[in-house]
Amino acid sequence: MRILILGGDGYLGWPTAMHFSRRGHEVHLVDNYLRRRAHKENGTDSLTPILPGLRERVAAWKEITGLDMTSTEGDLVDWPVVEQVFGEFQPEAIVHYGEMPSAPYSMKDREHAAFTQTNNVIGTMNVLWAMAELAPESHLVKLGTMGEYGTPNIDIEEGYIEIRHNGRADTLPFPKMPGSFYHLSKVHDSHNIHFTCRIWGLRATDLNQGVVYGIETEETRLDARLATRFDYDEVFGTALNRFCLQAVMGIPLTVYGKGGQTRGYLNLVDTIQCVDLALSNPPARGEFRVFNQFTEQFSVVDLANIVQEAGAHHGIEVRVEHLDNPRVEMEEHYYNARHTKLLELGLEPHLLSETLVESMFDTIARYGDRVIDRHILPETRWRAPVREPQP
Repeated sequence: MRILILGGDGYLGWPTAMHFSRRGHEVHLVDNYLRRRAHKENGTDSLTPILPGLRERVAAWKEITGLDMTSTEGDLVDWPVVEQVFGEFQPEAIVHYGEMPSAPYSMKDREHAAFTQTNNVIGTMNVLWAMAELAPESHLVKLGTMGEYGTPNIDIEEGYIEIRHNGRADTLPFPKMPGSFYHLSKVHDSHNIHFTCRIWGLRATDLNQGVVYGIETEETRLDARLATRFDYDEVFGTALNRFCLQAVMGIPLTVYGKGGQTRGYLNLVDTIQCVDLALSNPPARGEFRVFNQFTEQFSVVDLANIVQEAGAHHGIEVRVEHLDNPRVEMEEHYYNARHTKLLELGLEPHLLSETLVESMFDTIARYGDRVIDRHILPETRWRAPVREPQP
């Protein structure tokens, strides 16, 4: 297939591109380097060193494997860029990672919140218009998030729920309760994609993904120049990435609040496997599918305990501390999310207990001299800002 990968310079986008290129697909990547600029603004960086941009990464890939990919450095919010890419490449499938992916970033201040909504929602809107006008038979695989659902006190279904009300019944989108302006942008995306499938007959798969961990894939192991990024800072890093880094660096693990916050998790390898399964089993015209994409559920305290045990296995003494939670969220709650559809398509999960020590701990130790200590602890607060009265 001709596969267009949006956000192809990112943590997920780059290894996904290599995966499909190695399997004989024609791959084109698009990225505007938003994550790189945001790190520069914040004074942070990937723990793993990565090449300067798509041209260098694609050139290294060709040198190492003999396989070629093409790329565009451009912004999805810029309609002429999207129109040109779709017109020239004529994608049969679009893998859409091309959004600002951080809840803390979206909560920094008004400017960051507004940018997140504009960047994510309008960028995806442009993709939908390009599909309708230039690639109506293509299949959109869009990275959503389990964070769209929030933490309701009922089981979370995969996208839809049957509702009975006043003697009538219907199957409707599962209610959303997002926890940040970033997660809100993902909800808006889901509604827009669902709408265009119903009205224009587009076909799309919304992958409501849990938290991804891991650094290595078959392709990244070929050469150090093919590495994907590893973020551990308070803006772009995940709790698990932060815990693993703190363990290796001898810093106490920082659990936010009580630590009962429970989410779904999956390995980077499984993210790529899920995208492959979605592309290999496309929906019908006009169909909007939703898959809950994760393999295991853990609370933050569970993660801290797992990292502590892995540290002991690695010969490292790991301490755990609880911080005042900078976020506004339930710290103890019911959480039971269904995730059967990808398993039914053939997903073979890689479990956290099988992959933590071999890959993440060893990589962190290798690049420990690149750690920027001052950006590990949280600075962004969810509470509404209050201005001091003007004299």
